[in-house]
This record gives sequence, C-alpha cells and structure tokens, in this order.
Amino acid sequence: MPRWAIIFIGVLIVVDQAVKQLMLSMVFDPPRIVEVTGFFNLVPVWNSGVSFGLFGDSDTSRWILVGLALAIVVVLLIWLVRAGNGMVVFALTLVVGGALSNVVDRVVYGAVIDFVDIHAFGFHWPAFNVADSTIVLGTAMLLYDSLFGSPRAIN
Repeated sequence: MPRWAIIFIGVLIVVDQAVKQLMLSMVFDPPRIVEVTGFFNLVPVWNSGVSFGLFGDSDTSRWILVGLALAIVVVLLIWLVRAGNGMVVFALTLVVGGALSNVVDRVVYGAVIDFVDIHAFGFHWPAFNVADSTIVLGTAMLLYDSLFGSPRAIN
C-alpha cells in the first residue's frame, strides 16, 4: 500500500470530523435548518442506522454496525495492499477514509451526523455528510474501473 494512501485516509478522517464539529458547534447550536439555496439545506440529522436509518433502533445494532464496518474496512485494506491500479488505490482510499470517519461518529456519539440536504423537482435525497460523499465517489470509481478499466488476467 502506498504511503500516500495511509496519509490520505488520515486526512479524510480529520477533515470529515472537523467539518462535522464545525457544523455541530457553529451551525447547529441550537439545532435548526439552514436554507442555503432553493435545493440545498444544512440540517442536523443523527443517523443511528445505515442508509435511510435502517437497523438503528438499539445500542446493540450500533456496535454490530461498528463491527461490520470495521470488518469491511479490513477487507478493503487487503484489497488496497494488493491493488496495482492507481485509480483503484485512490478509490479504495476514499471508501476506507469515509467508512472509518463514520465509525468514529458511531463510537463517539452512537450515531453518524449527517447535514447535507439536497432536494429538487419533488425529489428529496436523505441527508448525508462528507464521509458519505467520499464513500459514494470511491464506490463509483471502483464500479467505473470494473466496467471500463483495462482488462486484467484472471489467475
């Protein structure tokens, strides 16, 4: 695994946690909705589950989700060590950094703080955060590479 990948994972965690702390202390104290544009709001949402708040109804599920996320991160780190493609390494770095930052939220707060609220044309996307964005971007890059990347030999 390239040294820059480890550093970048750390930077992603620090940046995401700093943005979340800024939102909590300066924007959402007291909790409120901040309308930025007609389609973009800042809104504090504590997500104790996974996507759309699923499976977040108990303290037991909190620790199950932490364990599951850490197990997935271990698998992704093994993939990261073995990856030879620069785009795959970068994509995995984005996913791991975002996942670990959300794990920090679950351990510290018992839930992940989401705050980006996008809505347009009658559609409303669930609130998300910087870490969620890096996870989605990294996953999209992995999907792109698997569909359109250079063919690799199967061993």
